[in-house]
Amino acid sequence: MNKLIAFAVTCMISMTGFSQTDPVIMTIDGKPITKSEFLQIYLKNNDNPQYDQKSLDEYMVLFQRFKYKVLEAEALGYDTIPRLVKELAGYQKTLARPYLIDSTKNEALVREAYDRTLEEIHAAHILIKVESNATPEDTLKAHKRLLDLKKRIENGESFEAVAKSKLGSDDPTAQKNGGDLGYFTAFQMVYQFEDAAYTTAVGGISDPFRTRFGYHILQVKDRRPARGTMEAAHLMIAARSDASEEEINNARTKIDELYQLILEGGSFDELVGKYSDDPSSNGKNGVLPQFGTGTTTRMVPEFTEAAFALKKDDDFSKPVQTDYGFHIIKRISWKPVDSFDALKKEIEKKVAKDARAEKTQASFVSKLKKEYKFKSKSSKGLKWFYTAIDSSYHQGAFSAKSYTGKKVLFTMDKQKFRADAFAKYMELNYRSARKEDPKMVVDKQYKLWETEAILEYEESKLPGKYPAYKALITEYHDGIMIYEVMSDKVWNKAMRDTSGLKAFYELHKSDYQWGDRIDAEVFECNSMEIAQQTKNLMTTQDTLTSSEIVKAINESSSLNVKFKKGKYDTSKTNYLAAQSSSLTKGINDIYKFEDKFYVIVVLDQLQAGPKAFDEAKGSITSDYQNYLEKEWLTEIEAKHKLVINKEVLYSIGK
Repeated sequence: MNKLIAFAVTCMISMTGFSQTDPVIMTIDGKPITKSEFLQIYLKNNDNPQYDQKSLDEYMVLFQRFKYKVLEAEALGYDTIPRLVKELAGYQKTLARPYLIDSTKNEALVREAYDRTLEEIHAAHILIKVESNATPEDTLKAHKRLLDLKKRIENGESFEAVAKSKLGSDDPTAQKNGGDLGYFTAFQMVYQFEDAAYTTAVGGISDPFRTRFGYHILQVKDRRPARGTMEAAHLMIAARSDASEEEINNARTKIDELYQLILEGGSFDELVGKYSDDPSSNGKNGVLPQFGTGTTTRMVPEFTEAAFALKKDDDFSKPVQTDYGFHIIKRISWKPVDSFDALKKEIEKKVAKDARAEKTQASFVSKLKKEYKFKSKSSKGLKWFYTAIDSSYHQGAFSAKSYTGKKVLFTMDKQKFRADAFAKYMELNYRSARKEDPKMVVDKQYKLWETEAILEYEESKLPGKYPAYKALITEYHDGIMIYEVMSDKVWNKAMRDTSGLKAFYELHKSDYQWGDRIDAEVFECNSMEIAQQTKNLMTTQDTLTSSEIVKAINESSSLNVKFKKGKYDTSKTNYLAAQSSSLTKGINDIYKFEDKFYVIVVLDQLQAGPKAFDEAKGSITSDYQNYLEKEWLTEIEAKHKLVINKEVLYSIGK
């Protein structure tokens, strides 16, 4: 369902023309479904939509099945299951966010964020941890401690030494790095930290500021223009930092050999295909997703520094060690930070998710108060709470039932917002309240509740104000219903119904067949000479194990031979397919496939035949699920009367 959220936030489709001119495209049991509803889902599920009659008819069949499943889920009461009701309410909150902000303020923050992506800040910090619900005394104590540390720095001690000192930073990494955070740009730190960094001069030390982690001061060490976006490829030899010393040394030897081959004119792309241990890139000449400013891909610092140090396209680095192994990096292309227009949508999404959103929300609430003629009556309405709340509130002792009055706390849009609702909020949210004077606790909780109540009221009006929002809520509702009912009626049922699964297998056993297979040892060599040496050892030193042969051949170079063993379907294994008819039991003749040379030792030849139930269980389960879904849909369709307005359907093509 997260994919649905991503779609909704980024692709709000304007559908303000639904209203009375939106024709009915079909009815199910007399219930109308409009052309716009069909079109919205059709466009979402087709990257390259076709509007000819054949394409529209084919998709209408899928749409019908979609609607049938929703109807069945509702008939079975899935829309009343508390867990699903809560899930849908959560999605509604997420979808409502873009509508509950001050767009003018938001635009200013988006522009500020873009301007900050044009620079990178190098900073160090000192952290004094403070819990979010700390007492005023603890908060003051932390603040004073930080001021004392700042004074020490201003009196001549180094920032690093103060961060590492006994009463210095509470950041657990401070003893190692003295609080140094390296370079960062917009959105890579919490907003309050970012804001302090970008508003402090180079060499300067900020005033204390608070984040959710506690109080900080920071020192800006440097500012530099953002380095832009890099596209690079790499050849990787895996060796994690926690590997044995022998494994790391072997990997280092191998990467050094490969680097030497590149220096001598060897093809980077070919060497990647032969030797790189990164499965996500070795089939693409080692090419990685773009990384750097304005991208979501983050590389480890050692990799990033080496990549951006390359001065021109096609340059490659010396071997670089990271926590994942050793890399040779090749620069493919570089470009500076994209324009504001190119990055605007991505920045808008990020702004909506961090503390900047609090600023836009506060401004929006102020505008709603004016629009709806807000009037506060809290001065009288809160008096009962001032006397009813004491220190036991923080242990959850307060009950909303203890308030029996009907006091109005504020009015807005001719609606009355009463104290009993606030009492319920107080009962549920005691954990988030800081331990302070009871009156301060009530006042702060009231401000939070007032904002929440105003936004919830506005959210309740969104479906009437914005047809696009209403359509998306319907889409989410339907998606949740279908997922749950399909899980119960098809997917999970197929996995739980062991007897049904086995009966299905018996009826369709001929669909699950092995091709010709061999149980074999495979020696993959980088040259004919190495392949011949490998085969000679097999035939002349027949007491040597396979691993001993590999060790002997790779003594001069770890790149000489790679070994693997297993059962292989010769028709589906590319380097075996062309030789399948000539492979015999025992040691076979050397042959070349692509740029490698193979010595195959066939231990056993396994004839084609039916797969056992356990061997084909994954495929059987998938096919059984399809069968169950088809039977279930036939049952549902018989319950409902459906009428399609072909004229309206085909008008989409016009």
